[in-house]
Amino acid sequence: MTDSQDTIDLQDFLKLRGLVETGGEAKFRVQGGEVRLNGEIETRRRKKLRRGDIVEYAGHRVKVDW
Repeated sequence: MTDSQDTIDLQDFLKLRGLVETGGEAKFRVQGGEVRLNGEIETRRRKKLRRGDIVEYAGHRVKVDW
């Protein structure tokens, strides 16, 4: 499996899981410091996520998997 298939961008994951409606909203929420990755605030919307990472946003805590 290549690296590109083994990761997903944070903004794409937020959209895929239905936590945000649009890419624009994902950008706004991530860059605004509203999203945590593995317990730390993450402001890079293109941050590569891997299976097992934990994303927290708006009261939701979601394990990265696909």
